[in-house]
Amino acid sequence: MHSIFRVQDIKPVRHRNQLYEVPLALTNANDPQLVALSNSIRQDAFSNAEGWSSLCTILSALGQHSNAEQIYNNRLDQETDPHVRHSLQRNLAIIHSKNGAYLTALQVFEESIIIDEKALPSNHPDLASSYNNIGLVYSDMGEYQRALSSYEKALAIQQQILPSNHPDLASSFNNIGLVYSRMGEYQRALSSHEKALAIREQILPSNHPNLASSFNNIGAVYSRVGEYQTALSSFESALAIREQILPSNHPNLASSYNNIGLVYSRMGEYQRALSSHEKALAIREQILPSNHPDLASSYNNIGAVYSRVGEYQTALSSFESALAIREQILPSNHPDLASSYNNIGLVYSRMGEYQRALSSHEKALAIQQQILPSNHPDLASSFNNIGLVYSDMGECQTALSSHEKALAIREQILPSNHPDLASSYNNIGLVYSDMGEYQRALSSHEKALAIREQILPSNHPDLASSFNNIGLVYSDMGECQTALSSYEKALAIQQQILPSNHPKLTSLQELMTLLYCKLNSY
Repeated sequence: MHSIFRVQDIKPVRHRNQLYEVPLALTNANDPQLVALSNSIRQDAFSNAEGWSSLCTILSALGQHSNAEQIYNNRLDQETDPHVRHSLQRNLAIIHSKNGAYLTALQVFEESIIIDEKALPSNHPDLASSYNNIGLVYSDMGEYQRALSSYEKALAIQQQILPSNHPDLASSFNNIGLVYSRMGEYQRALSSHEKALAIREQILPSNHPNLASSFNNIGAVYSRVGEYQTALSSFESALAIREQILPSNHPNLASSYNNIGLVYSRMGEYQRALSSHEKALAIREQILPSNHPDLASSYNNIGAVYSRVGEYQTALSSFESALAIREQILPSNHPDLASSYNNIGLVYSRMGEYQRALSSHEKALAIQQQILPSNHPDLASSFNNIGLVYSDMGECQTALSSHEKALAIREQILPSNHPDLASSYNNIGLVYSDMGEYQRALSSHEKALAIREQILPSNHPDLASSFNNIGLVYSDMGECQTALSSYEKALAIQQQILPSNHPKLTSLQELMTLLYCKLNSY
């Protein structure tokens, strides 16, 4: 073991600006907390990998999937033992999945599990591992019911053969929570993540990285339901653990700063969001190769903040930096490329460059239609984005057609109270309003509101958006008093969650002033 010290205190040196005294105490291999943490990390880090497989696991963690794939293929060419080949093929399938080649990965995993089911007892841990891998691929493909089924098969085996506080059970609960979150079933997601956390708190030291991972996933759920303060608290708990045990340039610290930045952005605190994302980027630029996918992710998130504050050229530059990395390292039909094209399209749309926006969204859609099943949620998102552009161009019928395609996919695969359904109803309502079909617009907005009231906290910004849109329809119908009532509900929410100088507050107050003037003139 190398020399490791405990930081006992940090105190400023008197009369010496920016100098601090840091007393250190030498620890040793018998320190119980250090031993527990080291053993846990040793067990977690590549515990089932040996030799070349360990190297490939590390390369994959660094984002060098192509190099890992090349090594696995070379090993397959040389290996004759069928059991070793079987293992190599499964590892290679994991790399295929990370490269977005989901169908190839799925074929390998399904062939593998057929072999395992014949050769192994029904409760063998390798079967649980195979079901888990299949679940990961289905989740990435957006086939959440199949993913959930696979994860639950893995969990059933593990519950049969493992003690109730085994770390693999925590991992399965974690995976199930991630799927439920993507399905919009946030209470079930939270329950699963809390089960994972309970196991980890029971068996792991308080500063173990897997605890940070659980806090991170719980924070992500709270963020999705609009409980931003609770989300922020969870993300900060994850960050506190990581700051305690990891070097200051560790990629997991970057991940924590990234997540905190996303919450601040949703809270409308864009300067704090930008600061967090820039911290994440600084770490990643320091430790990762210049074409690493996590750098693309940072550029993407920074672009999203600049887009929200109306700095569209800066946003576009960030999104194009992300795209340049992804084009360099990913296959031409990778879903992350589609994501970049979608983000660029959203910026062009906000800049009023609708043809460029449409071109970008259509590139995204073309990739998605090539690699994803026809009912994948990402296809719905692309149809939605295309619909928004056509709406901005005044082509209401084409916009409506795109939004209805998005809705059809979402109704097919999502639970009836999923927030993306509310988003579709909202966008269809906006198009009907532009067409002057106010009753249909009102009906769509009320469907959106009904879903949001069912699943979101009472001060969520999407509720404010629904009340605002309903107010706009009533105002267009000349029902000023009813419109004012809706605007007042929207304003009450926005005043709770937005800073007092936020442009949304100013805009809504101006609309309300106009309506008050109309009412007083009657």
